[in-house]
Amino acid sequence: MYTKFGEYVRILRVKNHEVMGDMAKLLGTTTPFLSAVENGRKNVPKEWAEIISNHYNLSTADRNELENAIEESRIQTKIDMKDSSQMQRKVAVQFARSFEDIDDETAQKILALLRNKKKGRD
Repeated sequence: MYTKFGEYVRILRVKNHEVMGDMAKLLGTTTPFLSAVENGRKNVPKEWAEIISNHYNLSTADRNELENAIEESRIQTKIDMKDSSQMQRKVAVQFARSFEDIDDETAQKILALLRNKKKGRD
């Protein structure tokens, strides 16, 4: 099963008459690693968005679509907590421990709460 990123880059390759090996070479990686990223077994390396955007001359809208596909395909996320308060650290750890048990309804409520909090700061 392909991730959103995998779907996006496959379309790019087809449109540009390229194969996976061509893209792997462009990205400075191996075909098996690129395949693992496309299938969601590995995260998309940060520098790939820039390389792909430049090589295919992506418009701003297309680059945003690529970046959204990368974000949706992420399998791991790190949180830098060096400047976090003790309470923020507790929340992050509890969230990580509870993550697998959160149903979609609860996830939507958490997301809405976080979005409303962010809007209050903007």
